[in-house]
Amino acid sequence: MAFSTRLTSSLRPALAALHWAAPRQCRGLSTPQGSEPSLNLGGIFPPLATPFSPTQEVDYARLEQNLRRYASIPFRGMVVLGSNGEYPYLASHERVEVVSCVRRTLPRDRLLLAGSGCESTQATIELTVSMAEAGADVALVVTPCYYRGAMTTGALVHHYTEVGDASPIPVVLYSVPANTGLDLPMEAVITLAQHPNIIGIKDSGGDITRMGLMVHKTRQEDFQVLAGSASFLLASYAVGASGGVCALANVLGDPLCQLDHLCRKGQWQEARDLQHRLIEPNTAVTRQFGIPGLKKAMEWFGYYGGPCRAPLAPLSPVQVEELRSTFNANGWL
Repeated sequence: MAFSTRLTSSLRPALAALHWAAPRQCRGLSTPQGSEPSLNLGGIFPPLATPFSPTQEVDYARLEQNLRRYASIPFRGMVVLGSNGEYPYLASHERVEVVSCVRRTLPRDRLLLAGSGCESTQATIELTVSMAEAGADVALVVTPCYYRGAMTTGALVHHYTEVGDASPIPVVLYSVPANTGLDLPMEAVITLAQHPNIIGIKDSGGDITRMGLMVHKTRQEDFQVLAGSASFLLASYAVGASGGVCALANVLGDPLCQLDHLCRKGQWQEARDLQHRLIEPNTAVTRQFGIPGLKKAMEWFGYYGGPCRAPLAPLSPVQVEELRSTFNANGWL
């Protein structure tokens, strides 16, 4: 039996017992002492890959199939239409239908975060309202970036304030500089954390100093910081992050939930050992091979990955073997 199978089998009873207790019993790690967040984001959220058919149509049946398998893993919720969901490649009606499909399949006690960021403030507000109507609990709003040079702190604060004012559901900021070329400025985060309808940020930049400062500077607000990658999840928790939105959770959901649990219990040595084994696989399905690598790895663990939408190309046979070797070397296959 593979090591990953033995680990999953041994973890599942404990994780099942934790299913929703952990986030509710444990104050969010970036929440001020003695206070409770209005909506606890503590825990692990996979940013769902969008399954496509061989003709590159959204395959809703396969999406439901993956969600049914994920139901046995104690995720805090799901993120749809993030970077790993190939959000830029979906038409508006597809985006709304994906949210509806996930909401119908997802247990009600799991949060549904939906990407609704567009380039204009008006379009973002309109899509955010549509996401709420389709069943999203929280809007995840990426920084507008096409006119990157004009996206000053003032412009971004105005954009997100307008969205926060108009949104019928809470808003989480989304900074992903690898894709946008734009880091949401610290001054903007601190200002926006004071907005009553802006409850957190997903930061995918990987700058732990920045994340720790965010936690520190927003500690008096109802505001939570989410790590945007499994590679720095433990380090993020150490400086006060509440949870993680991690692409690798599409593949290794149980181990990531276990890492979350170990950090919350203060079992740092065990957490460090597990974190070390997750870094290379996570890098492989994010920065190195991206979404095609993520979808290929999903297939090895019993999920449907399938093709990406063009112009994203599938991995070459050499790349597939390199990806497999990375998972093997860390004991997951």
